[in-house]
Amino acid sequence: KKQAAIIKEENFSVLRNTDEESTIGNAMNFPYLTGISERVVAPLYATVPATIIRGNKAESFSIEGRNLRFSFTTKQTQDVPVLRDCSIRIPCGQFWMLLGPNGCGKSTLLKILAGLLTPTSGTVNVNGPKSFVFQNPDHQVVLPTVDADVAFGLGKIDLTHNEVRSRVSRALHAVGLSDYMKRSVQTLSGGQKQRVAIAGALAEACKVLLLDELTTFLDETDQVGVIKAVRNSVDTSAEVTALWVTHRLEELEYADGAIYMEDGKVVMQGDAASIRSFIEARQSAYINQINS
Repeated sequence: KKQAAIIKEENFSVLRNTDEESTIGNAMNFPYLTGISERVVAPLYATVPATIIRGNKAESFSIEGRNLRFSFTTKQTQDVPVLRDCSIRIPCGQFWMLLGPNGCGKSTLLKILAGLLTPTSGTVNVNGPKSFVFQNPDHQVVLPTVDADVAFGLGKIDLTHNEVRSRVSRALHAVGLSDYMKRSVQTLSGGQKQRVAIAGALAEACKVLLLDELTTFLDETDQVGVIKAVRNSVDTSAEVTALWVTHRLEELEYADGAIYMEDGKVVMQGDAASIRSFIEARQSAYINQINS
């Protein structure tokens, strides 16, 4: 059985009737690019979650990448590696962050997890339909009012009018926009639009949120609003897992765990406090080295 989901994407679209091999929610996998900025169609199937047994305790992972490599070929046919044997595991129902210097491969890894890029080698396993949210919300929030945009993806599901309203209401409540249902999208700040995009994913029952540096171009108020919206979305549903790409150490206070990358490699992953201490020690050592 096949099921299609209409979803949003930045500058690309694909209309495709596919099967369980691709798992997409409000984001997408597109082997055929048409260059049109509109909705994308992809299936809503989930892969089986990876389970690791430690003693008598089984830990389930919503996101798992194993031995991921990615490279591209230049016009001079030179192979340029971007990811080098990356492996990550993110437990179900947690909010994790992915950090590292500019150009270390963070966004590439996130896009591979979303199905936007195909790894050169390695495997990806994501438990549940997923949503990819971009830096620029104007590429995803496209309908005139907040409630219309959040409800957009529900048109593919056999729901009553009341069921749609209920999903939209719950999703907007989760991101702190309950009073914005009838607000014109054009009146929203960048951070509020990001929260509307996240609400759209939650309304469609997406289980995995993949978030690419959402606070980069936002003021401090919007930064806090967006990150708290993600934190609350995870806290109010044990089924939602989020992976957030950032370069801001201060955002780690909202995370359960984190992954640190350098030069296309995963250097360390663990609880947020340990990762922050590790990064700060690394930065301090670098400063001492250049000052010596």
